[in-house]
Amino acid sequence: MKIVIFGLSISSSWGNGHATLWRGLCKALARRQHRVVFFERDVPYYAAHRDLREIAGGSLVLYAEWDAAVIRRAQVELAGADVGIVTSYCCEGIAAADLVCSSACVSIFYDLDTPVTLQQVRTGETVPYIGERCLKDFDLVLSYTGGAALAELKTRLLARRVAPLYGSVDPDLHRPAPPNRRYRSDLSYLGTYAKDRQAALEALFVEPARRLPGNKFLIGGALYPYSFPWRENIFFTRHLPPAEHPAFFSSSRLTLNVTRQAMASMGYCPSGRLFEAAACGAPILSDQWDGLDRFFEPGREILLARTTEDAINALEQPPERLEKLARAARERTLDQHTADHRAREFEAILDAVRTDASRDGAAHAAGA
Repeated sequence: MKIVIFGLSISSSWGNGHATLWRGLCKALARRQHRVVFFERDVPYYAAHRDLREIAGGSLVLYAEWDAAVIRRAQVELAGADVGIVTSYCCEGIAAADLVCSSACVSIFYDLDTPVTLQQVRTGETVPYIGERCLKDFDLVLSYTGGAALAELKTRLLARRVAPLYGSVDPDLHRPAPPNRRYRSDLSYLGTYAKDRQAALEALFVEPARRLPGNKFLIGGALYPYSFPWRENIFFTRHLPPAEHPAFFSSSRLTLNVTRQAMASMGYCPSGRLFEAAACGAPILSDQWDGLDRFFEPGREILLARTTEDAINALEQPPERLEKLARAARERTLDQHTADHRAREFEAILDAVRTDASRDGAAHAAGA
C-alpha cells in the first residue's frame, strides 16, 4: 500500500511522543512492503532538534506554509494512495482532513491523544485539529486509547467506525545497553514536563528523593520550569534523542512511568515510554490506571504505586526481584508490543474496513 500521513512530527522527538512511535511504525510498514509519505509542518522548535531527515522506504515532506504548492503536492500523493491518515495535533488537521476525506483512498483519523481530545470536547473547548463535522467523514478512527474512549469517540465526535491502535516500540532501537555513568541512578524518569503529571511526579519521585537523601534520582526531558522542586539528589539531563534512551534506561536500577492525568483517568492508554523501558530491560514502577493489566501483569512484569510509600517500597526491592520483573516485561513487550505487531494489527483493521465497505456496497446495489 501507499500510505499518506499528515501528522505533528516524525522528524523531531523533542517535546512530543508522536515522533518515536511513527518512526517505529513506518519502519515496520516498510518491512511489509508499504510506502509512507509523511507531511509535517517545519516549525522552528522541531527544526532546532531534528533527529531524523529521511523515512526508510518512504518520503518526508517538510513544508513551511500550507500554501497552494503544498496542497497540490498533497492532492497528487493522495491520488495515488491507498490510505490517507490525519493525526491529532496535526498543524493543518482540518484542512488535511478535507483533502483526505474527499480522496478515493481509505480515510483515517488517528488520535494519538484521545483522552485530551475528549476532555476538550466535554468542556466545550475548541479542538484545533477537528472541524465542525467532527469525525463523521472518516472511514475509520484509530485511537491510541482503548476502553470507554472508543464509545465516546462515536457519541461525542460521530466516528462511524473505531478501533484501538496502541503505542509500540522498535526493539532494534530500544534494547538493553551497557550502563552509562552519566545516567546511573536508583530511580529515573524520562518524560517531557507536563503540569497535569506534576502531582503524581512529586508523590512518586520528588518526595521519595527527599526521604532517601542517599539515593540518586535522575530526570530526563524537556520544558522543565525553574520552579520545579529540585533537590540535591535529583539530577537532570535535558531532552534525550531516542538513540540515548537505551543507555538511560539500562543505567537505572528502577525507572518510573507517570501518565498524564486525562489519560490515567480514562485508562487503557499505555505510554510509549512503558514499552521502550521494558524493551531496554529496565525494571518499571508505574502509576496506576484502569487497563494497565491489559499490557503488563502487576507484580510479575511491573510494579505499581499510588503513594510515596509504595515508591519507596519498590526502591527497597532486592536486585534479583527487579531483574526478574525486567526480564518478564521485556519478554511480554517483544511478544506483543513491538511496531511490527502494530503494523500487522493495522493491516487487519484495514482489511475489516474494506470488507465492511464491500458488504455495504453489495447491500446497497441489491436494494437498488
